[in-house]
Amino acid sequence: MTQAFIFDCLRTPRGAGKPGGALSGVPAAHLLAGLLRELVGRASLDTGRVGEAIIGCVTQTGEQAGNVGKVAVLEAGWSDSVSVATVNHYCASSLWAFNTAAARVLAGEGLMVAGGVESMSRVPMASDRPPFLSDPATVQRLRTPPMGVSADAIATLYGILREEAEAYAVQSQQRAAQARAEGRFDRSLVPVRDSAGTVLLAQDETIRANATLEKLLAMSPYFAEMGAQWADALILERYPALGSVTHFHHAGNSPAMADGASVVLLGRRAAGNALGLRPRARVVATAVHADEHVLALNGALGATRKALELAGLRVEEIDLFEVNEAFAAPTLVFARAFGIPPQKLNVNGGAIALGHAMGATGTTLVGMLVDELERRGLRRGVAAVSGALGLGAAVVVEIVPD
Repeated sequence: MTQAFIFDCLRTPRGAGKPGGALSGVPAAHLLAGLLRELVGRASLDTGRVGEAIIGCVTQTGEQAGNVGKVAVLEAGWSDSVSVATVNHYCASSLWAFNTAAARVLAGEGLMVAGGVESMSRVPMASDRPPFLSDPATVQRLRTPPMGVSADAIATLYGILREEAEAYAVQSQQRAAQARAEGRFDRSLVPVRDSAGTVLLAQDETIRANATLEKLLAMSPYFAEMGAQWADALILERYPALGSVTHFHHAGNSPAMADGASVVLLGRRAAGNALGLRPRARVVATAVHADEHVLALNGALGATRKALELAGLRVEEIDLFEVNEAFAAPTLVFARAFGIPPQKLNVNGGAIALGHAMGATGTTLVGMLVDELERRGLRRGVAAVSGALGLGAAVVVEIVPD
């Protein structure tokens, strides 16, 4: 039976996605190309053996337009024979890419690369002007509130209290800071260098180790004003029983905008054997899902349910979960829905602390998951991401013993 195996996972550190961030001088294609060159070195990879690279990128305009994945492959000096697709599945883009690459392997392809890239400092979110966010007529016609308002609506609908959300955000920061200090990310982390070889960034930049519950509780809700002016009406039209939307998300309990890239090399066992590569993990099941688009950020719930069903596994049989922190409240709803104890969820922090380079997040989570399962001597894990308009993706992986 053909199976898809993960041979290696690499990622850049995540830089602050704003002017002046450590990676703000590096175009997205260069971020990704650095990982592709490193992959060749680590795996002694003959790139002509790779059937295709599928790369996630959300804001495909400016420097990220024109199939940025193919540009990166050329920048990295890979074979012209490598086909490349750059895809947009919103924040689940690179996990969608991973799932599709795994399906290609199951269909007979020997080696595939899945990954993602986003430079939010150089190509800001929504600078491609997606109509569901930037065109008032489309927003009203489709009833698409800003995602922060949707996060507040999720908190209101599911009874998530502000104190819970702030405590979770502080936990994310503390766990990420500890993981960085202990070197838990080092296996997959590839420093970003300039053309002269000088290291620009070696560790994740957005972690705020000094975050406290008191500091976060003092921050003003960011989305309250736009909610009051027009966006809450879109929520209440769909959920009139709410009566009102309680707003409490702000920069401290939201995913930090980031620059970064990530890649995963996967394929058939025989293809890996031919290169002397030992499989690190097996892809057990993959799934995508679309949830209700007004709440926008619950797609990972349905995708995870579907992936677990396809794998024939119960939540209790999963050792670790890596779930993109698309604001604090939706993450807490995910944990509550599946009954996931804190010691199994985002054990090294998540996007609130580590940053969310949108197109790269999915395969970043896959790498973090495989690394931590191996480090702890555990067996199975789930990575899941919710994207805009209700989209979501999930994967179940299982460690391959030595």
